[in-house]
Amino acid sequence: MDKHNLTLLNEFILMGITDLPELQVPLFVIFLIIYMISVVGNLGLIFLTKIDAQLHTPMYVFLRHLSFTDLGYSTAVGPKMLVNLVAERPNISYSWCATQLTFFSVFISSEVFILSAMACDRYVAICEPLLYTVIMSQALCHVLVAIPYLYGVFLSLLTVIKIFVSSFCGHKVIRHFYCDSLPLISLLCSDTHEIRLIILIFSTFNLVSSLLIVLISYILILATILRMNSAEGRYKAFSTCGSHLTVIVVFYGTLFFMYVQPKSSHSFDTDKMASVFYTLVIPMLNPMIYSFRNKEVKNALHRTWKMCTHILFKT
Repeated sequence: MDKHNLTLLNEFILMGITDLPELQVPLFVIFLIIYMISVVGNLGLIFLTKIDAQLHTPMYVFLRHLSFTDLGYSTAVGPKMLVNLVAERPNISYSWCATQLTFFSVFISSEVFILSAMACDRYVAICEPLLYTVIMSQALCHVLVAIPYLYGVFLSLLTVIKIFVSSFCGHKVIRHFYCDSLPLISLLCSDTHEIRLIILIFSTFNLVSSLLIVLISYILILATILRMNSAEGRYKAFSTCGSHLTVIVVFYGTLFFMYVQPKSSHSFDTDKMASVFYTLVIPMLNPMIYSFRNKEVKNALHRTWKMCTHILFKT
C-alpha cells in the first residue's frame, strides 16, 4: 500500500442512520429524547442503589453495574450519532473512531456477563435462600463484577489494536452510524483472516457461554419453583426474576435477530435499526423495567423523594 494514502487517512465518513434530509431532524429529536431518558434513568438507578441502604444487596450491586454499562456503551455511540444526524459532513476522526470502538466493546462485553452474574444471583436467592448471604458475599460480588470488566478491556484492546495497526486502503466510508469492528475490517488492505477469526471465536464464546449460564440458572430456578407447595411462594419467586428475565429476553432477542438470521435476509437498513435498538433503546428500557416491575426500587424512589423534599422545604 502507498504510504501517501496512509498519511491522508486521518478521519472516516459514517454513512449514518439515513441519507434522507427530511428524516434527519425528526430522527435527531426522537433519538435525543431516547438518549436523555436513558441517561436520566441509568444515572437515577446508579444514584438510588448507592444511597438507599435497603438496596445494598448483591442484586442491586449488579443492577448498578448493569446501569453503568448501559450508560457507557450508549454514551460511546449516542452523542456522536446525534451530532452526525444534523452535521453537513458526518465524519469521525481516526483516533476518536478507535476510542469509540474501544469503549463500546468494553461496555457491551461487560454487560453480557453482568447479566449472567445476575442470573446466578437469582438462582442462589431462590434455590438456596438460607445460604444466600453466605454464598453471595461482598467479596464474591466484587469478583463477579470485576471479571466482566477485565475481560471486556482485554477483548476490546485485542480487537482494536489488531484493527488499527493494520493498513487501511484509503477508503474512508464506514457503512454504519458508529465505528464497529466488522465495517472497519472491510476497509483494511492487509489480510483480515486472523482478526475475523478472533472476532468470530470471542463473539461465539460471549454469546454461548453467557446464554448457557442464564439458561442453566433459570432451568434450576424453574425446577425449584415448581416444587414449591405455596402458590404465594411461587408467585413471589417468579416476581423476583421478572425484571431480569424481561431484560434478558429483550437483550438476547435483539442479538439473535442481528447475528443468527440467515444472510439472505440481511439488509443494511435492518441491521442499522437493530443496532439502534440495542445501542440506544435497550439502555433506555432497562431502568424502566427495573423501576416499574420492582417494588423495592419503587419504594426506594419514594423514600428518596420524601427525603429530598424534606431537605428542600426544611432549608
